[in-house]
Order: sequence, then structure tokens, then C-alpha cells
Amino acid sequence: MSSPPPPRAKRFVKTRTGEARRFGPRRREGGERRRPREDDTVVLYGWHSVAAALANPRRHVRKLMLTENAARRLAEENIALPFDPEIVRPHDIDRLLTPDAVHQGLYLEADPLPSPAIETIAPEGIVLVLDQITDPHNVGAILRSACAFAVKAIVTTARHSPEATGVLAKSASGALEHVPFVTVQNLARALTALKERGFLTVGLDSEGSGDLAQIELTEPVALVLGAEGKGLRQLTRETCDVVARLDMPGEIKSLNVSNAAALALYIAASRLSLRGIVS
Repeated sequence: MSSPPPPRAKRFVKTRTGEARRFGPRRREGGERRRPREDDTVVLYGWHSVAAALANPRRHVRKLMLTENAARRLAEENIALPFDPEIVRPHDIDRLLTPDAVHQGLYLEADPLPSPAIETIAPEGIVLVLDQITDPHNVGAILRSACAFAVKAIVTTARHSPEATGVLAKSASGALEHVPFVTVQNLARALTALKERGFLTVGLDSEGSGDLAQIELTEPVALVLGAEGKGLRQLTRETCDVVARLDMPGEIKSLNVSNAAALALYIAASRLSLRGIVS
């Protein structure tokens, strides 16, 4: 006669109040139908996106689903949780996402972060302005570079731009929680408002009048990028103080917009000698 199995080890998570709370094996039944999300719900998945959101006190979390391995890793990393998570199997999260989504056992639903007013952007350092860049992978990668270069804010349009959720957040690798995402109705008016606050507005285009590495730059500066293929819209070009280009020494003279953003940020930060970014 075989001996009974050993009792299952208790599992604990640390909440934001610092209390160690036990969570049980609450699993979703295989046939359970998920409730429809509200239109303004932000969906985050993957380690960096979810961990950064959990560490952000401004992010109001509505729902948290974790696999046992992910919950254990969060506990090991001492990341506090707002409430007991729902412990699920990986395929339970798979059902909520597209087939190519890499969630690493973490899924979170939350309120969107508030969009600051353009007038609240501090007139210092670098701001990025995106002119109808619609690909969420590109915007997420730009956001990640912006965070690395301590960009003060990213300004984008309410229309013809991806929502700050899902694929964008995953590509941003947690940067969504650190860089203010300013959404405006009219980009030309937003550029004018930045200029009134002392920003030099520099559009980036392959047909620009000068190389970004050579033109005169002053701080604060707003770098304006257009969508791949279309580039900057005419009114956007006309509103910028100057339109510059990125000169390339090789046979290919253009870059993916997210790569162009990273290069432009490095050039601008280097030339402005922004403290703590480029020595």
C-alpha cells in the first residue's frame, strides 16, 4: 500500500502593503468563458511589461493572472502585488492573446495611465513627437529607446496611432511605465505649444536640409518622426523649426523608424551633452 503524497507547499506573495499573503491554487476551469474587457482596459503581458506595471504606484490593476512559475519569480524578485493573483496554466493565458504573443506566464488588465497635458512637459532635455506612426512594434521600440535616453515625454496623435497596450507595451519592455505618453488631437498645434515653451522642433526626414549631426541644436529639443513610407506630413514639416536628415555612410540610406529614433536620440544627447546620458 503506497503512502499518501506529501502535503503541497504553501505559496506566498508579497502585497504592496508589505504583508506576505498566501494564495491558493485557484485555476480557471477549462471551459470558462472570459468576460469581455471594457474599451479602456489596458492589457499587459510578458515579464518586463507586467513587472514594471506592478511596480508603478500610478497603475491601477484590475486583473492579474500568473502561472505558478511566474508567481514564484515575482516573489523571488520581491515585487509586491496589489491583490492575490489568479493562478492559471499557460494555455489559459494563451486563449486571451494572439498565437504569436509571448506572455511568459504573466497577464494583467489595468486602467490606462492618464495622458499629461502638453503644457506640463518640462522645457528641458529631449521630447519625441510621432507623426502618425501606426505600427505598435515600432512605437514600442521607440518608447524603449526613449526611456534609455531619459526622454521627457512622447507626443503622439489620438488618431492614426496605436493604443498604449498589448503589442506596443510588450515591445516597450516596461518603458510605458516610465515615459509620459502625451496624446493630442492636433499635432501641429502641439508642436506650436512646444515651441512657445522654448523647444527647438526638429523634423527628421531623408530630404532634410542638413545632417542632424551638423545642424545647430539647442536644449530643449523636440525630435519629430514620421511614419515609414509617408514620412512627415506637409503641415508637420512646415511647423517644425528645421527639418534634418540622418546621413548614412553605407549603400542603404534609410533606417526603420525605431532604429532612426534611437540613432537620432544618441546624436542629440551627445551633441547637447545631456548629463547622465552620454559622457
